[in-house]
Amino acid sequence: MAQRTLIIIKPDGVQRGLVGEILGRFERRGLKLVGLKLMSVDRSLAEVHYAVHKERPFFADLITFITAAPVVCAVIEGPEAIAVVRNLVGATRFTEAAPGSIRGDFALDLTMNLIHASDAPETAEQEVSLFFAPDEIVDYAREGDRWVTG
Repeated sequence: MAQRTLIIIKPDGVQRGLVGEILGRFERRGLKLVGLKLMSVDRSLAEVHYAVHKERPFFADLITFITAAPVVCAVIEGPEAIAVVRNLVGATRFTEAAPGSIRGDFALDLTMNLIHASDAPETAEQEVSLFFAPDEIVDYAREGDRWVTG
């Protein structure tokens, strides 16, 4: 059964012109985009999204960064999508991100690490609904999927 997850290409990824490269990695892996939008994140949305970090010393920096410039949000679907996406994204600390991962290939800063990806099914469901209305997610079949997942 297919799973859905959220990614956010953060302001540094958009400003560096890496949106196509990043989205292409998910598509080349065989995952499917079912929701996609360019948007500005306002402070209230950022605070809800990062609420789990509210008591951490870096919370204010997270809010400032994610609201500084547009982001690209996507809902990605596929078998075990959450784990597959997190592996493609790489470790949060850029120094620990494996070469070949998005962060391993492009990130050089802990805060400006290009991308956010949901970390669990419950988180993915919550984050998808935070950034996308139900009518912004499109269910569709791709002819090539039978060559990827059987």
